Amino acid sequence: MNTTITGRVWVFGDSINTDAMYPAHAMKLDLPDAAQHVFHEVRPGWTGQVEPGDIVLAGRNFGVGSSRPVAALFRHLGVAALVAEEFNSLFLRNAINTGLPALTVPGVTALFADGDRGSFDIATGAYRNDTTDASGRTQPLPPLVLEILASGGVLARLAEQGYLPIELLEVLRSGVVPVDSGSGDA
Repeated sequence: MNTTITGRVWVFGDSINTDAMYPAHAMKLDLPDAAQHVFHEVRPGWTGQVEPGDIVLAGRNFGVGSSRPVAALFRHLGVAALVAEEFNSLFLRNAINTGLPALTVPGVTALFADGDRGSFDIATGAYRNDTTDASGRTQPLPPLVLEILASGGVLARLAEQGYLPIELLEVLRSGVVPVDSGSGDA
């Protein structure tokens, strides 16, 4: 698995809650329709601008609130990774379980602006704003998390290991977002 994720960055603030990411009315919709409502409360029209491979970057306490399955919506939109100064623990677990990389980078919102290109190596913790050349290093994701992500999420990993029918594997992996080539392999 290539562990470097490179893409255009979208910057959000602190304490963005899951209600703002996945509004209650959208929870009654099919996944493709529900995905069109992501961030509608805080940035209307964002889903019309986001492109496959983009990276969502946020401040502290990202994903606070109820345990809505927002990661599946991000994956449907093609978001390649989430980067935040701090994640709500339940939200972080939901992202990893769904196969969406989520890297904690303290102070990252001061280093990026909307539209910058960023590179994040989830195995080494190295990151760089490719637009401004600002760079740094954070704690990398643990090996088990990298294995889960390489499988396409926790359910796909369980299918690989024979705990779920192998016939489900491709369906479970269908939301995996390919990443650009770069350094680091898991």
